[in-house]
Amino acid sequence: MNSGGEISNARGLLAEKIAGEITLSQNPGDTLRKWRRNFGITQTDLSNYLKISPSVISDYESGRRKSPGIMIVSKIIDALLRIDESRGCNVLRAYEDMWGDILGLDSICSVCEYQDPIPLADMAIKLNAEILFGRTDITIWGYTIIDSMKAIVEMLPDQFQKIYGRSTARALIFTGIHSGKSPMVAVRVSNLKPGAVILQGLMPSEVDPVAIRIAEVENIPLLTTHFSVDEVSSALNKG
Repeated sequence: MNSGGEISNARGLLAEKIAGEITLSQNPGDTLRKWRRNFGITQTDLSNYLKISPSVISDYESGRRKSPGIMIVSKIIDALLRIDESRGCNVLRAYEDMWGDILGLDSICSVCEYQDPIPLADMAIKLNAEILFGRTDITIWGYTIIDSMKAIVEMLPDQFQKIYGRSTARALIFTGIHSGKSPMVAVRVSNLKPGAVILQGLMPSEVDPVAIRIAEVENIPLLTTHFSVDEVSSALNKG
């Protein structure tokens, strides 16, 4: 870890990510189990830290007990992070390395890594997206939601590479755009190429032909969604 500020940023961002996935999931117990396993923490370790019976954690994860409320979810997330800290911050350090110096950049709205890849077609269905170019039978390992205008003002060329997280096989979702040309030009000049680009808030007829042409030249699937930014985040966080 490089500084107290970065630790705080990484911890807060990871906690927010976990909380969002659990509370918005159609199967919060499964999502809770996934994150507990991601941290390498047993039900017994977690229950001991929380001073509750392991059966309570088991009941939450299996769905036998009513889904935990936000207060309980917050306590569980804090426990996962504190246990990780007691073990040397291995998980937190991995996410900090993944996010790197994009932490704190207002242009990055959300970064998500999937434990298992999903078809781009599934993402398109969730977002009610229109396909302007390319195939959707490819697999996606995550997504990054980017405020396009803020990225133009804030991000240095080397920081743009960081938006790919662990894998370039991800969807870059650009918000705050007028025609889609600027983000596609940024993709065009970048050495790394995404698995797909989704333009938020545009109808297909509003997309600049140059943006579509770049997608064709780079062979990058290009889609649009009329969903709001909040609707995009909510749809993608649902199980």
